[in-house]
Amino acid sequence: MDGSAQDLGRLAERAAQGDRAAVDALIVRYLPELHAFVRLRAGPMVRARESSADIVQSVCREVIEHIDRFQFPSEAAFKQWLYTTALRKILNRRDFYLAQKRDAQREVALGAAAGGGSSFDEGALLDCYGRFSSPSRAAVRREEVERIERAFEELPEEYREVITLAHLVGLSRAEIAQQMNKSEGAIRVLLHRALARMSAILSGPSDPAAEE
Repeated sequence: MDGSAQDLGRLAERAAQGDRAAVDALIVRYLPELHAFVRLRAGPMVRARESSADIVQSVCREVIEHIDRFQFPSEAAFKQWLYTTALRKILNRRDFYLAQKRDAQREVALGAAAGGGSSFDEGALLDCYGRFSSPSRAAVRREEVERIERAFEELPEEYREVITLAHLVGLSRAEIAQQMNKSEGAIRVLLHRALARMSAILSGPSDPAAEE
């Protein structure tokens, strides 16, 4: 275990003891990945209506307010708690909009407040997205972020889940297998296929309608 991993492990132990400073430090450490996770898992319907930064802040606030619930002093357990909280909030928002039967095409997008401007760092997002794709650094950052997110939305749900668990949450193949109720070998094959499909979409026509 390297020094960085040891430091994170000690922070997780302190967080489990209710140390607010340790919780804050862990949240700051995982903030770029958490923001990328929220944008990708929220999908276009939620992104068009809510600021991903607001969802991230809501996640962080809940984790801080309920730190007494964190009883497992490990980095992996803290990450799992953080991303599980984020996914629950995303699904609750998605269910709300579906229940309201709102037509996305009739909604006025929030524009800069919903995913642009100063609400997120395109460079940080591209760094996270670069873990499972090959962003073109020659492209305008915001356009590249949106291109990767559109490609991600074309993937089956199972592909989206395995990519985010492996490359944003950072779970091991064995941990993903347990979470997705599959064998470790099946997860390796699934992740390989998901990444290959993502690469194929990004390498194909720029117009999403031209994809299969």
